[in-house]
Amino acid sequence: MLRLVNVNSYYGLVHVMKNVSIHVNEGEIVTMLGANGAGKTTTLKTISGLQPIRSGRIYFNGHEITHMPPEKLVEMGIAHVSEGRQIFQPMSVHDNLELGGHLIYKLYGKKTLKADIEKIFGLFPILKERRQQYAGTLSGGEQQMLAIAMALMARPRLLLLDEPSMGLAPMIVKEIFRLIAGLQEDHRLTVLLIEQNARAALRIADRGYVIETGRIVLEEEAKELLANQEVKRAYLGKEQREIWE
Repeated sequence: MLRLVNVNSYYGLVHVMKNVSIHVNEGEIVTMLGANGAGKTTTLKTISGLQPIRSGRIYFNGHEITHMPPEKLVEMGIAHVSEGRQIFQPMSVHDNLELGGHLIYKLYGKKTLKADIEKIFGLFPILKERRQQYAGTLSGGEQQMLAIAMALMARPRLLLLDEPSMGLAPMIVKEIFRLIAGLQEDHRLTVLLIEQNARAALRIADRGYVIETGRIVLEEEAKELLANQEVKRAYLGKEQREIWE
């Protein structure tokens, strides 16, 4: 479904992505592991058109999307949930979902938009309870659910998730990861996931990549990465084991 071929990207003179080549098959959850500053977030921004490419190619469903603008990529079926829960805090949960569904409203009208919102409330019952509440007054976990729900309102085929568990309590982290796994299993959504809690990410992922200083240094099945001693040492510390187990 998604393929990056020798992608290079820069922040000014800083070479952030160095010949990055990855692929994500339809229906997979693929995670990317790496230290802060390794290039994980830049990879997602580059895929979604928020970060320019210096060289290389990106393909989605067999079509080259290398230089397409973000709004076109959303229309093609790519949704990006950025780090930091990008929601409209002074607006209600319902109004946030309407904004997330602007493309569906444009294509199919108000009746379909309303039906899609009700489907989202079926996935996120807590958001249905909070539908008239200002988004900024939600808990951290509820705000993260709203951010994911807004992305789903565009009916994506590929969901890019950047650090969905950041700043959340352990029990909420488990709930978020169960939700992500359910989106794949029940709705056949394809997911590319960046996550600081590497163990939790690998438990729900099919495959994973390790990126170091902008280069992909390892690709394996998720279960193999969980058993890899170097990966354990670098990314699967004691604190993460306790959070998940």
